[in-house]
Amino acid sequence: MRAVDILEKLVGFPSVVGTPNGAIVEWIAAYLKSFGITAQVLPGPEGDRANLFVTIGPADKAGYILSGHMDVVPAAEAGWDSDPFAVKMEGDMLYGRGTSDMKGFLAAALAAVPALLSRPLSRPIHLAFSYDEEAGCRGVPHLLARLPDLCVPPLGAIIGEPSGMRAILAHKGKAAARLTLKGRSGHSSRPDLGLNAIHAMTEVQQAAVAAALELTQGPFETEFEPSYSSLSIGTISGGQAVNIIPELCTMELEARAISSADPQALLAPVRKAADALEQKGFGIDWQILSSYPALLLSPASHLAGLLKDLTGIEPLAAVSYGTEAGLYQRAGVDAIICGPGDIGRAHKPNEFTLASELAACQAMIEALGDRCRAET
Repeated sequence: MRAVDILEKLVGFPSVVGTPNGAIVEWIAAYLKSFGITAQVLPGPEGDRANLFVTIGPADKAGYILSGHMDVVPAAEAGWDSDPFAVKMEGDMLYGRGTSDMKGFLAAALAAVPALLSRPLSRPIHLAFSYDEEAGCRGVPHLLARLPDLCVPPLGAIIGEPSGMRAILAHKGKAAARLTLKGRSGHSSRPDLGLNAIHAMTEVQQAAVAAALELTQGPFETEFEPSYSSLSIGTISGGQAVNIIPELCTMELEARAISSADPQALLAPVRKAADALEQKGFGIDWQILSSYPALLLSPASHLAGLLKDLTGIEPLAAVSYGTEAGLYQRAGVDAIICGPGDIGRAHKPNEFTLASELAACQAMIEALGDRCRAET
């Protein structure tokens, strides 16, 4: 099958983050089985979704991982000109949810399988497809925990997030948290008898704003835009009516960290302000929603040089969005980002990739296969 045809199949599965993904996993496994390849399906603890791992070539040699996620963000927003879960092709443009982020990479990798099998390979190429990346990389840690049993320590991993086929060496880390304050409800005419959770949350909000402002003063890493770590509040909700003292208030916030910073540590001033409210009688519920480390790959690394050779493009120093690459690096596997599509097209109506980008990605993977055939 052509990459475009495979993409049509993959987009047709509404594998929205946080939902069961058995259908897309089964289709990919069946596709690979048609070439005599057995995919290892690795169920996650949720019980209704799974990672997938495949080895093409000798399992006893060190090779390369092609990593991508099978989930997509929801497509309920207004503005779609066509069914988001059915590819619409107009010239070189392929519209649909996940075409850029990041089923285009999966399609190119799967389309390259026949060529990889024809080499044959002296070093393996592995496919590692994860779930729930869009919820803060929740699926891939379970795959990485199994990696020592799945393959010999790899030479590197290519994370196929949309990059316009230009390799990326670094990205920021991230931690997101949800804070819920529980006060005491009552009639608004007697505020002395209640505990207003919204009022209390303003103290935490002030701490968050102050922490965000302090981060703008450094430390700095000039590869990133902005060059400093950041902290921001995304949502605040609470209350029932204007004449009821609000018992509950919830805030969600995130920190994005340069490579020298710990993302969760950046949230510490906010957590400290929240904990202080316990002395005033408020209940505190603090949940980490997601957390992943930054990626920092040396331009002088083997993997950076390999991708420059395979794409013919000088790698980009860094981006500010995050991927699973940092988790691979923390697991001891050098990682780099390179895939078809553009992050600017993702997570919005009429998301698209280009057929020419799919072709370029497939050509890169097949060129990697040539390297693995030649390497000893």
